[in-house]
Amino acid sequence: MKIGFIGLGNMAKAMIGGMLENQIVKAGDIIGTARTRETRESMQEAFGIEVRETNAAVARETDVIILAVKPQFLQEVIGEIRDEVTLDKLVISIAAGKSLAWIEEAFGKEIRLVRCMPNTPALVGAGCTGVCVNVQVDQEKTDYSIRLMESFGRASLVPEHLMDAVGAVSGSSPAYVFMFIEAMADAAVAAGMPRKQAYEFAAQAVYGSAKLVLESGMHPAQLKDMVCSPAGTTIQGVRVLEEKGMRGAVIDALTATVEQSKKL
Repeated sequence: MKIGFIGLGNMAKAMIGGMLENQIVKAGDIIGTARTRETRESMQEAFGIEVRETNAAVARETDVIILAVKPQFLQEVIGEIRDEVTLDKLVISIAAGKSLAWIEEAFGKEIRLVRCMPNTPALVGAGCTGVCVNVQVDQEKTDYSIRLMESFGRASLVPEHLMDAVGAVSGSSPAYVFMFIEAMADAAVAAGMPRKQAYEFAAQAVYGSAKLVLESGMHPAQLKDMVCSPAGTTIQGVRVLEEKGMRGAVIDALTATVEQSKKL
């Protein structure tokens, strides 16, 4: 089965890398295209994939078409490939904010369509991707799509009405986590720790904490309580964060993200 990538940006690079590393597909069975010749040649050299100059050529020659372009370019791209997409092909979109119905209307015909929302940690094989499908996609193709997404992290099937929430809690939230890491490192630097070491300690603490949540199966509140010794240091930090409204600020930030996603 040949897989086509329309768009060869950072997310496509992460996806291709994961698929090849996990032997989901061979390099010779991936065909990609990008706006610039430089990008096409760079990806061909990096992964050994085939490249084409046009979006239509990629759609014509592949069985699975991954639309890895920004939302503002999706209408134009669909117009270029519409005639090449038949019901026997599988179309996967990773464009934020573009619903199954929007994409189906843009194609103007029945297609097998999967909508995915990956996030930037996919770049290091630690992505988290929400997946939803239209009625033309059977269980076999659904499972295949999830397997593709799992090649660069975790993936879960979700109803489409939750995709805006997926975008907030996994798609946009890495930016907020990076801010948290930076703030923790700043505090460590203020306490005398060298900057590079401060980032390492802060990032590893976040990484380890997330891993503990995922692998222990314990509620985050239980894990938090385990760290907070009576009359200890941690509970004083928790008190300050509560006073400053950390929880409310995080909830408000993700709610704003959801609302903006609905406007795309």
